[in-house]
Amino acid sequence: MNGQLSKTQKIIYWGLTGLITFIFAFSAFGKLTANPEAVKMAMGFGIDASTYTMLGVIEALSLILFVIPRTGVLGTLLLTAYMGGAIATHVQHNISVVAPCIIQALIFIAAFYRFPELRANLLNSKS
Repeated sequence: MNGQLSKTQKIIYWGLTGLITFIFAFSAFGKLTANPEAVKMAMGFGIDASTYTMLGVIEALSLILFVIPRTGVLGTLLLTAYMGGAIATHVQHNISVVAPCIIQALIFIAAFYRFPELRANLLNSKS
């Protein structure tokens, strides 16, 4: 497979990028506006209101880096790390990890299509 994407792959790439952008933009907006119900739920996890807002800032900045092509790799790494923390928090509080794992998988699939060097390394691995 060369560096070019087929039309179907481009549709997958843009669709996943749009979906991930929507998910994280909605989540960051909720944290930055400090929705009282969401803050109450976060406090149940041991996260105070200022930390909850800071998580929104981290989410928003990571998303911006993810969307910009030049910084997309860094944004991908930050979003996957963020979701790793979400999965750990869910495990710690006996909450289903299905949703954060699905989001994590979507980020990895989008990265596979967005970054040809990653795709080439994964598909042509000789180790």
